[in-house]
Amino acid sequence: MVDDVTAQADPPGSAPKPRVRSNKWWMLAAVSVATFMLLLDVTVVNVALPDIQQSLDSSFFDLQWVIDAYALTLAVFLLAAGTLADRLGRRRVFIVGLAVFTVASLLCGLATSPLMLNLARGAEGIGGAVMYAVAPALIASHFHGRQRAVAFGISGGVTGLAVAVGPLLGGALTAVSWRWIFLLNVPIGVLVAAVMLTRVAESRDPVRRRIDWPGLAVFSVVLTMLVFALIRGEAQGWTDPLILGLFAGAAVLLPVFVLIERKRRDPMLDLRLFRVRSFNGLAIATVAANAALMTAILFQVLYMQYILGFSAYGTGLRYLPLTLAVFFAAAVSGTFADRIPARLLVGLGCVALGLGMLAADSVTATSPWTDLLPGMLLAGFGMGVFNPVRAAAAVALVPVSKAGMSSGMSETFQQGGVALGVAALGSVAHSRMTEDFSTAVAASGQFSGAAADRLAEMVSAGRLTEVAGAVPPGQRALVATAANDAFVAGLDLVMRVGGIVAIVGGLLGFALMRQRDFPKEPPAPDQDQPAVQVPAH
Repeated sequence: MVDDVTAQADPPGSAPKPRVRSNKWWMLAAVSVATFMLLLDVTVVNVALPDIQQSLDSSFFDLQWVIDAYALTLAVFLLAAGTLADRLGRRRVFIVGLAVFTVASLLCGLATSPLMLNLARGAEGIGGAVMYAVAPALIASHFHGRQRAVAFGISGGVTGLAVAVGPLLGGALTAVSWRWIFLLNVPIGVLVAAVMLTRVAESRDPVRRRIDWPGLAVFSVVLTMLVFALIRGEAQGWTDPLILGLFAGAAVLLPVFVLIERKRRDPMLDLRLFRVRSFNGLAIATVAANAALMTAILFQVLYMQYILGFSAYGTGLRYLPLTLAVFFAAAVSGTFADRIPARLLVGLGCVALGLGMLAADSVTATSPWTDLLPGMLLAGFGMGVFNPVRAAAAVALVPVSKAGMSSGMSETFQQGGVALGVAALGSVAHSRMTEDFSTAVAASGQFSGAAADRLAEMVSAGRLTEVAGAVPPGQRALVATAANDAFVAGLDLVMRVGGIVAIVGGLLGFALMRQRDFPKEPPAPDQDQPAVQVPAH
């Protein structure tokens, strides 16, 4: 089937450019593969860290930045990428992001030092942000009606698949060489680029608008400060002068950004979006769902590996039920999304996710992994229902000409939720782990207060495999048992609090979202009529 989206009309007096006969299903396949690839790099690296440390002689600080550099740039550049795509052309910007991601992946795979790896990971995050922000806008501009719902269902399933199979694929590739977790992106990136260049036509905002460079610059600085502080706050301490300074700087610059956007004729972020109840409800649900689930997956992966003793590959295999639940639920919800109000799917998805987390909050250090299975299936179903409607609703609330801006903002809320969840829930869990471990060790009377505190810091940092080796043989059984019990207590707290957060977020999303904020029929690609009536306050 040939799509009806073609390149924009050539400017008067210019030489006619060759048209691309665009096939929307090729486009969907290409952006789905690219999204799978960039999201995989969020989780796949975790299991390779020990091999990277040994190969590059990295410090613990270096290893943290292998994760943080990618997460930071991925979160910071989402909105900027979506806005630029509306102005410059979505296919063009997507291909640029894909090129940056592919070259950066090659440099990661060839890295000879921790510095080279971390710089390349930062560049990889920039390319990933561009693709992640522009992909929903591309889908929205090529698909309409029921087909759009199906397309977002497929895209949402791929998103869940990437998150869930990360540990499995990472373990398999690391068994060959950690470098292959990056080098595999190169041929895939080349293939996706070929499809985008030959099978996908350009789409953009038909009204020529000036790029909001001041807004882009200030917003990027604000997000950099905020996300960096959230990512590094637990490790450096929330009262560290650097962390406090970053939060203060973000608080000062955010009003500056708002003033810039109010005065701009063509702002990068249309602040009127925040007057729309449905947009606010969707944003709250997005932050809550991602804060809860991604933190839960992080702690459950550590639980399976460090407490239950599974390998990275074995842990990934045991996550396949969640993967299948996400993929199946996304496909089904996408198929029927045009017949079911978005608010209902948002509420159902988040509540199911929260209940799944609550179902897994009573495991112990000796529980079989199957005790996690019911919660996995329910949480996977919830996330599978939520992901497609989140992406589809974000672009349905605005004219197609502004789809990149809206999807970029939605993805920013998503990644911001991940950073906030890991920071907040992680901090609560670490506090619980430290307290429980210190209490158990102190009660034994075999350690001084200073020694107990030092060991407790190792437990709260997740270094469970090192704790027993840091004490004499006669004390290892006691320390190992106390460490395992403390970690499980922290895990249970994450599942309990995260489950409540997801449920509350879903209920708020359901309450705030209104069907009248969504058009009955998606606007055609060349229309620029508002999808919602913005309240006049």
